Amino acid sequence: MKKTILYDKHYNLGAKILPFAGYSMPIVYPDGILAECKEVRNNVGIFDVSHMGQFRISGLGSKEFLQKLLINDITKLKVGDAQYTAMCNFEGGVIDDMILYKEKKSFLLIVNASNIDKNFDWMLKMNSSHNVNLDNISDQNSLIAVQGPNSRKTLESI
Repeated sequence: MKKTILYDKHYNLGAKILPFAGYSMPIVYPDGILAECKEVRNNVGIFDVSHMGQFRISGLGSKEFLQKLLINDITKLKVGDAQYTAMCNFEGGVIDDMILYKEKKSFLLIVNASNIDKNFDWMLKMNSSHNVNLDNISDQNSLIAVQGPNSRKTLESI
C-alpha cells in the first residue's frame, strides 16, 4: 500500500486508516464523521486527495486535443481557472469525470484514482494525430482539497 505524504499526520491525529485505490487513506477521525461534516459545512475542512490521478497535457495542439476529448468548452478557461468536465467514449458513454485546470503553458487534469490507467490509456490512444505531450504525474505530487464556506478566507490567511 502506498502512503501519501500526509500519512503520518493522519496517523498521529488518530485517523482510522484503510486501503483505498492502492493507498492507505484516512477514513474517519476520533470525533466522527458527523463532526467532520458539520465542520466542513459550517467552516472549513482539508482533505488529502493525493491518491487522485494527475495528468499534465502540454504542447502546441493541447488546447485542440482537450477540446475534442472533453465535453466542456475549454476555450473559456483563463490561466488559474478550473472546469469540472468528463471524458466520453465513441458511443457517448462517460469514461470518467474529472477536473481540468489551465496553467500558463499546460493543462492539469485530475482524474479518479481507480481510473488512472484506463484514462491515460484512452488519452494516449486519442493522441495519435495530435502534437501533444501527455505526462502521468500522479506519483510526483500531493493534492489537498480545501472545502467549506470559510475555505477562501482560510487560504488567504496563509
